[in-house]
Amino acid sequence: MSKHFRVPNRIIAKLKESGVRVPEVLRRAGLPAGLFDQTKVLVTTEELFALWRGIGEVSRDPAIGLLLGTESRPEKYDPVGLAALSAESFGEAVRQVGRYKETTCPEEILTETSDGEWSIQFRWLLAEEPEPEILVDFCFAWVLSLARHGTGERISPVRVEVVQRRANAKVLERHFGCEVVMGASRNALVFRAEDVERRFVTRNADLLAMLAPQLDEELKRQRGQESFPEQVRAAIQRRLTGRRPKMLEVARELRMSARTLQRRLQESGRSFQQMLEEARHELARHYLAYSPLELNETAYLLGYEDSSSFVRAFRGWEGVPPAHWREARRERMAS
Repeated sequence: MSKHFRVPNRIIAKLKESGVRVPEVLRRAGLPAGLFDQTKVLVTTEELFALWRGIGEVSRDPAIGLLLGTESRPEKYDPVGLAALSAESFGEAVRQVGRYKETTCPEEILTETSDGEWSIQFRWLLAEEPEPEILVDFCFAWVLSLARHGTGERISPVRVEVVQRRANAKVLERHFGCEVVMGASRNALVFRAEDVERRFVTRNADLLAMLAPQLDEELKRQRGQESFPEQVRAAIQRRLTGRRPKMLEVARELRMSARTLQRRLQESGRSFQQMLEEARHELARHYLAYSPLELNETAYLLGYEDSSSFVRAFRGWEGVPPAHWREARRERMAS
């Protein structure tokens, strides 16, 4: 996993097209004035969030995130977007994007199908604060744009869920063509379950065959920059969704045997159980800091049998119960 985000040149161009004063954005964000003069613009998660907050402050257009996330023509997409448009279906396109996100940034796309619905969420793996609202708008608009170009139809979600109250709720409703639920437990774009299988009229096996090897090579290069324990921890976190991941499952994802995984961890002075606890600890801090999940819900997501087991584990990590840790952090953020 790369620890940096690459800011696409297309975003910079669209900011200028929208009349947003880019130097003022950088000043508001506390970023170098010459940042966008570089051929390859790389920023940390903190800097990315500051950049998007700066865009919102300078633009003051409640639809700016939607405008920046919407592409008018398929040929304007970057290689990852073009690979997604070349996929067989909407669901496969989102899976492609989620996989290739690993080549460019510390970000994941989480999908879940339940009760006839298919939800899409973006998770910022190194975030120390909630993502800016305008960035959520951008990501969701990008997915919708991909879906509409790919299917050739004006597909709309069932609803959009956002954690914070939104002054631009009506703008979001008009753009997405659905209800916007504020005060939700997550930021999520929710489609019908059958939309996963919607065929893409833009599917292009030949183009995908050309793009995939290049993206796979970049994925390998990025993974090579991570230590082996970091790769294992990231793989465990991707599978911490209501159950405890098994070593064999993680080994298969990393394309090795369980014995090889265990041996390589031992060579680095670690064990699989240690990596599991590190993964749980990191995610627990994230959930407690940035989501309204109850303790029993957090315990479930981290694969604990009950909340008492989670509380004991968290006290061992941080020295205080999770409820106290969450309250203390909220007080610090408010002060």
